[in-house]
Amino acid sequence: MPQVVAQAWVPLAPARAFALSQTTGELRLRWDPFIRSQRLLDAERPGVGVRTLTHARVGPRMVSRYVSYRPPTSVGMTMERGPWFFASFGGGWRFTDEERDGVAGTRAVWKYSYAVRPAWLRPVAEPIGQWLLGREIRARIAAFARACADPAVLAEVPDAG
Repeated sequence: MPQVVAQAWVPLAPARAFALSQTTGELRLRWDPFIRSQRLLDAERPGVGVRTLTHARVGPRMVSRYVSYRPPTSVGMTMERGPWFFASFGGGWRFTDEERDGVAGTRAVWKYSYAVRPAWLRPVAEPIGQWLLGREIRARIAAFARACADPAVLAEVPDAG
């Protein structure tokens, strides 16, 4: 199964970085270039079993479900319903303490796995998916890293505690 991985270091503690990554609504739209809209379907806050409807900026919509939610270290989701060309799709975001040049911070690693359908299309579609999804995820984590250094965005992030 193809996999796309992107990572960034941010000058925030894991709890704060995790809290920013899980924002919703207008605040999420301020930093996340991947989404056009996103909302929780089953709850007011993220958690295991909660479903999310995401409309990507590039067009497709997806309903996904949190399969893990472990603040401040990790979150995982799997697609329940999405674009016809994905047989499966899932992602996980991990946040770990990492000091750089004496500055405390967090290494954020975002990993996505997917399978294309129909199977006969995989030899052509998977390399395209690697390029396109890779580009989108790298841009997304770079925007996340910028938001982690933006005092105006951070002022609106709910308490990590």
